[in-house]
Amino acid sequence: MAPIIIRNTYTVVPAEPTWTGRFPLAEWDQVGTITHVPTIYFYDKPPDSFQGNVVETLKNSLSRALFHFYPLAGRLRWLPQDRLELDCNAAGVTLIEAESEAELIDFNNFLGAAEFEKLVPQVNYKSPIETIPLFLAQVTKFKCGRISLSVKVSHAVVDGQSALHFLSEWGRIARGEPLETVPFLDRKVLWAGEQLPPFATSPQYEGKEFEEPPLLIGETDCVEERKKETVVAMLKLSKSQLQKLRSKVNTSEYADPARGFTRYETVTGHVWRCACKARGHSPEQPTGLVISVDARSRVQPPLPRGYFGNATLDVVAASISGELITNELGFAAGKISKAIKNVTNEYVMTGIEYLKNHEDLKEFQDIHTLGSTEGPFYGNPNLGLVSWLTLPMYGLDFGWGQEVYMGPGTNDLDGNSLLLPDKTEDGSLILATCQQVVHMEAFKKHFYEDI
Repeated sequence: MAPIIIRNTYTVVPAEPTWTGRFPLAEWDQVGTITHVPTIYFYDKPPDSFQGNVVETLKNSLSRALFHFYPLAGRLRWLPQDRLELDCNAAGVTLIEAESEAELIDFNNFLGAAEFEKLVPQVNYKSPIETIPLFLAQVTKFKCGRISLSVKVSHAVVDGQSALHFLSEWGRIARGEPLETVPFLDRKVLWAGEQLPPFATSPQYEGKEFEEPPLLIGETDCVEERKKETVVAMLKLSKSQLQKLRSKVNTSEYADPARGFTRYETVTGHVWRCACKARGHSPEQPTGLVISVDARSRVQPPLPRGYFGNATLDVVAASISGELITNELGFAAGKISKAIKNVTNEYVMTGIEYLKNHEDLKEFQDIHTLGSTEGPFYGNPNLGLVSWLTLPMYGLDFGWGQEVYMGPGTNDLDGNSLLLPDKTEDGSLILATCQQVVHMEAFKKHFYEDI
């Protein structure tokens, strides 16, 4: 593939003065993924009806969007005990202009190309954190006239719901339309403090979801597993295949007749079992599945519409491989369903208080694990599966039409997986999964043959 050449790098600041000052992040903001999460959109060549300049359109509308979403134009700063605060200083975000002589034909094949990473803005986490933009975007023009737009958003500041809210409003502003939903920027609703009810200090709360994930039997650390080569695959699950899985799981002895298992619980249980088989675990091997749960509607009162921040938290479903494999799919789905149901208002608030009282948050933050042998590792024998099934992912239009393809950016950590709806066929799903090279073919085999 032809090289990708960076032509310009712009710092884009809010179009008008915004509030400046610092405030601590909510406790849930500061644990788990606090690095940047990438997504990428591909567009056909802009039609003749689009009279503007692509880069200028993006730059000007981004500046106006940042006026409303000004926390994204700020910077993170470290506090004592590895806490973080958000400095709303209007330092701006990064917009990169690039081009390539390449022709874009098959997006799925392109996702595995070595050059793909160069379409996504790179972040140097060795730089002081107060110098790293919270939002970066790269627009790349290809010889065929097609365009890619990739973005990276700090997960310490926003979750997927809020990131997509921002992108949607950015597109609306670029098209000359008003905001659809004004962001709610007051984060005190999820701060730890005196407003928490008495149960928040309950001695029964043990913080088990923050414990280190299990290791392979016989191993004392995950150093060797971290070194192993990985590969990413995009696996489609058709509507009929999904219906077959759901029929299987909802007629099992583990099903709740009043509710049934959701799409996510069903497919994630299937993925968990397939991963255990593909990895060749011994029957007694402990395994954990990390689940990201949106707490917006689970806290009391529910978070306001347009809450702009990080309201997702990770919970872990635990089992052993032999149980998952020998029992029917409903057993795995039941483990996942139970973990999700546990996320109540009390759970969220006790978790906040637990983190508040924890001396140091370093052990819970992925920024300390990059290129390191320390910190949580959710590769073999574990995995994490994030759902984008209910997020408004598609239809990002800046004035030259909606994307023809959208997907996750670079994701090369063993066990990291993402479940998203397929844009082209109603009812089908896409699993984007990263597995070790030695396990991937077996995983694909089980993924389809075990339906």
